[in-house]
Amino acid sequence: MTNLKEKIGQLFLLGFPGAVPTPSILRDIRELKLGGVILFDKNLAAREPDNNIRSAEQVRRLSGALQTAAAAAGTGPLFIAVDQEGGRVSRFRKERGFKETPSAAHLGEAGTAAIHIAAGQTARLLKDLGINLNFAPVTDVNVFKENPIIGLIERSFSADSQAVTKCCSAWIEEHRKEGVLTSLKHFPGHGSSRLDSHLGFVDITETWSEDELSPFHRLVQADKVDMIMVGHLCLRQYDATLPATLSPEILHRLLRERCGWTGAAVSDDMQMKSITKKWGLVDACCRSIAAGMDLLIIGNNLNYQPDILYEIEEEMTKRAGSDTALRSRIEEAWSRVMHLKESLPRSQPSS
Repeated sequence: MTNLKEKIGQLFLLGFPGAVPTPSILRDIRELKLGGVILFDKNLAAREPDNNIRSAEQVRRLSGALQTAAAAAGTGPLFIAVDQEGGRVSRFRKERGFKETPSAAHLGEAGTAAIHIAAGQTARLLKDLGINLNFAPVTDVNVFKENPIIGLIERSFSADSQAVTKCCSAWIEEHRKEGVLTSLKHFPGHGSSRLDSHLGFVDITETWSEDELSPFHRLVQADKVDMIMVGHLCLRQYDATLPATLSPEILHRLLRERCGWTGAAVSDDMQMKSITKKWGLVDACCRSIAAGMDLLIIGNNLNYQPDILYEIEEEMTKRAGSDTALRSRIEEAWSRVMHLKESLPRSQPSS
């Protein structure tokens, strides 16, 4: 029977440095029943140009070693995740021998046939490398074209919400053909923001519109959603003090009620300064699960903290001991994560 600490471990995706599994990530898989990992091409914390992705064969070996460790721990398959959107946000780069794909903006202009081609290429690559979760497509509507984190770097398909919906649908269809999960992002909509949530608090209250919810809602209704990523975005119409990732009001009223989403909700990287500056990582993770998030990303790429999951599990277990609502939330989140994992292929690349 899975105990509470092991259930908490399944609610996290961690990053780690290097081309092979670190002792700490193998320990987290073995002892803490870690839910998954996220891979990066660059090590930002150490200011190094190389990280988890060096070549196709190396990534296959890495994925295989991680899944072998998970199988030995008896937790079922790991999520092995990556941000492979195309264009500027590509972890698999030409200089490492990978074929490039265009940005979302270019694909949106080219039409859905081009998206099917690019998404199919992407999904086949990920499947071949043992990667089963792609944090894409970007579902943000390109409201503000000078947006430093979306519009300016061509991450949005279109300024038209219906076009965004069609483009995302095509992207998801090709990934599903290959058995690769996808995640819409960044709920409730990052397209109108003037700032970058990697660097600090982002308030979209004055710029956001209901139309930015439309692609999320339509894709949920069309049964095209595996997971939804929630951004660290403040929307004061719904919560005067908390960003979406910490807000029961936004997660319940907008995500669950308005959009009708009943599956897993994943956070943007919890190490972003928009979160850590005000709440600290351990407290923020406990708050986020309590608020309604199901899966939390700790990229360990902005700031490497190899023992962070131990700290979080200890604090969350302590709080759950006297908070029955938090304990119920952990159970609910774990159930959603495990349900999603049931769709993952059991055959893994050889290590």
